[in-house]
Amino acid sequence: MAELMSLMKALADKTRYSIVELLLQHNYCVGALARHLDLSESAVSQHLKILRTAGIVKGEKRGYFTHYTVDRDLLRHAAEELTALSRLEKRETPCSKSEKSRKTCCQKEVEENV
Repeated sequence: MAELMSLMKALADKTRYSIVELLLQHNYCVGALARHLDLSESAVSQHLKILRTAGIVKGEKRGYFTHYTVDRDLLRHAAEELTALSRLEKRETPCSKSEKSRKTCCQKEVEENV
């Protein structure tokens, strides 16, 4: 679950999401990503650091440049976790506050004559 939270936090930024979209289509170095996104190489590097820390992207050194790729298996695993989450069944349970008073925070007042 911590891995999923880390991934979601990293992808919550529009620029990082755009970087992942580009890298899913082609392996790029920092300079190429910067040109595609109209950002400085420094800004792209900072975003890539966050994506690397989350495990979303990996760098491969090719001569002087590092080319980045997306860990597609990690994305698939996250998608499976989100799908499983969406399939959880709703359970009807009484409000925990209802034990202490007749008023509840998540349902209408309990009628006195019930």
